[in-house]
Amino acid sequence: MKNKIQIFVTALFIFGLTAVVNNAKAQTTSSNTIQEIQLNKNDAFNEIRNLLMANFDFTNSDYKQGVVNSEVKFDIAENGKIVNVRSKGDCKNVSKEIVNVLSHLQYKIDPAKLNENMLASSYVMPVKVDINNR
Repeated sequence: MKNKIQIFVTALFIFGLTAVVNNAKAQTTSSNTIQEIQLNKNDAFNEIRNLLMANFDFTNSDYKQGVVNSEVKFDIAENGKIVNVRSKGDCKNVSKEIVNVLSHLQYKIDPAKLNENMLASSYVMPVKVDINNR
């Protein structure tokens, strides 16, 4: 009986030690780091940038003068449509215009340019607008 208890305690110790070592190893390997995604100029997001610039109303007098930095967040639905657009930045009127433009685009991202991991996901895109209308 004493032998069985010793075997059980030893096995429990070995399994616990193995779990601790594997957990420590998983936290130190480079495979768990999030890789930065490099977007090239032929990707679907470049088309969105171009459409945003083409449809942006630069004549509004409520915009802050100079370079306005904003960050736009949006989702892409399974059909390729841009949905759930929200923006924040240096000028709330510029942010509203960005949301307005992207929300009303009749544009759909070509699913052939996206893989299945990119569909129905949230994206963040920096937007820099230079306002010189005064």
